[in-house]
Amino acid sequence: MKVMQVMAGGRHGGAEAFFTRLVTALADAGIDQQVTLRGAPERMTALREAGLSPLDLRFGGPLDLATRWRLAAACRRYDPDIVLSWMNRATAISPRGPWLRVARLGGYYNLKYYRHCDHLIGNTRDIVDYLVREGWPADRAHYLPNFVETRPLPAVPRAEFDTPADAPLILALGRLHPNKAFDTLLKAMAKVERAWLWLAGDGPDRRMLEALAVEAGVAGRVRFLGWREDVSALFAAADIFVCPSRHEPLGNVVIEGWAHGRAVVAARSAGPESLIEDGATGLLTPIDDVEAMAAALNRVVADRELRDRLAVAGEAAYRARFTREVVVRQYRDFFERIVGGR
Repeated sequence: MKVMQVMAGGRHGGAEAFFTRLVTALADAGIDQQVTLRGAPERMTALREAGLSPLDLRFGGPLDLATRWRLAAACRRYDPDIVLSWMNRATAISPRGPWLRVARLGGYYNLKYYRHCDHLIGNTRDIVDYLVREGWPADRAHYLPNFVETRPLPAVPRAEFDTPADAPLILALGRLHPNKAFDTLLKAMAKVERAWLWLAGDGPDRRMLEALAVEAGVAGRVRFLGWREDVSALFAAADIFVCPSRHEPLGNVVIEGWAHGRAVVAARSAGPESLIEDGATGLLTPIDDVEAMAAALNRVVADRELRDRLAVAGEAAYRARFTREVVVRQYRDFFERIVGGR
């Protein structure tokens, strides 16, 4: 089994992070892969450490003919069974050949970029349903979830961010972008007594959110951490994880919260709603509902028994459905099935 992996992502992002996790996990499982991507130094290093030899291509715009030619030549040399592309740009230029062309979608993308594919992967069941509603054949639309790995790390000392050791600590992760609804979270924090918030991430909304924290009267209890690579250490320091997103197709951060044994509160965007059983594996609130988000956070802050129960049930859901071993087995079975069936 030979798989050409093609990624045209940015330096940071959820899809890019999972690409690296999946490719290295498949390599560890013995899957022969050639990796072609727009190089980011950290990603290239991780792939080389996994024993791979990634090919760095520019993946520019429509006039970038050099990337098309080099990708096609790499496919001819490698002669894969499957070319697996990630994101619109990589899929649009994946070359024709004797191989199967498969694309992975982590969102509700325009299918005009994918019409030439043989199979599509959605990383949520709702995305797979969307593909079928848009006219894609149901027998060629496949659900394969993401997995999350946890690397236990010592907790980030709260004193590093001037946070009281005995304060309930809420953690949020993500790009500081309108889709993530951190503005709703900051307004809700004004109604959550005693708790502190660590917000890890960066993006175009940072200055606006810092100003909003001041306006909402919570700047003293909110810490903007910037982009962090030590996510496990942040979870180890926190008591509760919150995902307030307006738009979250998967909600990979929910799975991360479960994997780290933390109670999760989330808005009902598509991904978290498909993952969380409300009241059992987490608490769900309406999107952009400040009062409801504050009420849910106050419940888990005040009720340690509830917090522990949600954390235990969430971790059990993670172990049953979203570990490295479970997802790698699903990918291997999928590869063997489509290659054997052509």
